[in-house]
Order: sequence, then structure tokens, then C-alpha cells
Amino acid sequence: MQERPVSYVPRWVLALLAGALATQLFVASRRPDSQAVLAELGVPPSADLVRLVSLGEPVAAAKLMMLYLQSFDYQTGGRVLYRELDYELLVAWLDTIIALDPAGQYPLLTASQIYAEVPAQEKARRMLDFVARRYREDPNRRWPWMAHAAYIAKHRLRDLPLAREYAAELQNNTTAPDAPLWVRQMEFFILEDMNELEAAKVMLGGLIASGQIQDRRELELMEQRLKGIEERIERERGQPATTPPAVSAERRKDDTSVRKLTPH
Repeated sequence: MQERPVSYVPRWVLALLAGALATQLFVASRRPDSQAVLAELGVPPSADLVRLVSLGEPVAAAKLMMLYLQSFDYQTGGRVLYRELDYELLVAWLDTIIALDPAGQYPLLTASQIYAEVPAQEKARRMLDFVARRYREDPNRRWPWMAHAAYIAKHRLRDLPLAREYAAELQNNTTAPDAPLWVRQMEFFILEDMNELEAAKVMLGGLIASGQIQDRRELELMEQRLKGIEERIERERGQPATTPPAVSAERRKDDTSVRKLTPH
């Protein structure tokens, strides 16, 4: 489903949106500091009800709901922090918005890059779970948000098993031709961080042998990485490292392009 331009949205919807935004800004600007209170997010209306009242404009209604949802950051002059929101209700709102506009990417962008980065770990995990669940429904379009979820699990939550779980799903389920190679390599890097060197060696060796890496420079970097892992394993065993099997010269000549490997 392709998103329609704003010109397709009925004028009454645009007028309603403008009025809602103006009212929100006016109320926020007139509220004294002493009256700053946290408003309840409330239970979202059902997707079926929104489709009915939007008169056949569910995508426009979804965008309005997303604007309303994000307006909670601006109530009381911006002193309502994301971590203070009820995340169960927040997930319910995001689920309804995606049901109205499945092709929209903004709900998952905000979920992975805003709501999941709160300092409250329990709420961050709840949002990562939401991102992962929605990724599984459409992995070839939603892989960027799952990749960011893996990043949050690794670097913010310091939960390497969870990061590996997400990375494994990315490797197994993402087949989009425009997905960069590093998306399918994330599990290998996390295994290396977990010191699971044997598993990392098997995975990287299998990736090299599969022929998925067509770029000569990327192939050389992966071979060097594999050799480094083997050397680490042998050092721990107190034995000299073995040299990994080289890729055939014919295969190297097949690809003359050189691209920079995306940093992880």
C-alpha cells in the first residue's frame, strides 16, 4: 500500500488537525508551572471505530493519532518525560496506529529510537518487545527498527543474549535486497562480544562459504576477521593458529567493485 500525498487528505481533516495543534499549544502556554500535572494517556479507540468515524481515511486518522500521542511530551511545558507514560497504554496506541496504517514507518521509528531509549529498563524492554513483534509481521520493510532494537539491547541494556536473539532473527528473516550486509552479520559480532568464539567462527565461516558476500573488499575483511578469531581460539588453547581456507581466485575476479563495509 502506497502512502498518498497530503493533497489527498480532506480539508476538514487538515482543519481539524490545525485546530487541535493550535489548542494544544495555547493550553500548554497558558498553564502555570504550579498546575503542571501528568495527564492520563487513556485507552485508545479501536481501529474499527476509528475507521468508521474517519469516513474512509484511516491513514489520515493514524497520523492524527500519532501527533496526539507525541503531544504528551509537550504538555506542562515539556516536563512530562517519556518514562512517566504508561507503556502498556503506549503500546496499545501504537498497535492501533499500525493497524490503521500498516505501511507507515513512523510508529516503529519512535518506538525504537525514542520510547525504547528511556532510562527505565523495564519500559525499554517492553518497547523492544513491541518492535520485535511488529518486525516479524513485515521483516523486509521493518528491519531498520529491529536492528536498532538489537543496538539498544546491546549498548543500553547491556543484555547480550537479547541482542543476539534479535540479531539472529534479522539474519534468518531479512531477505530484502536493499538490506545491507551488516544486518545479517550482527549476530556474529555479538557472539564475538560474548566470547562465544567457536560459534562466531562457525557462523562467519558459513557466511563466507555461502557466497553471499560478493564484494571483494568485504570478503577480504571477513576472512581477516575469521583468521583473527581462529588465532584467539588457538591462543586460548595454547596452540598455533591454522590458516583458514582461501577463497578461489576465480571467485575474487568475479567482483571488481569495492565498497566500504558498514561499521557495526
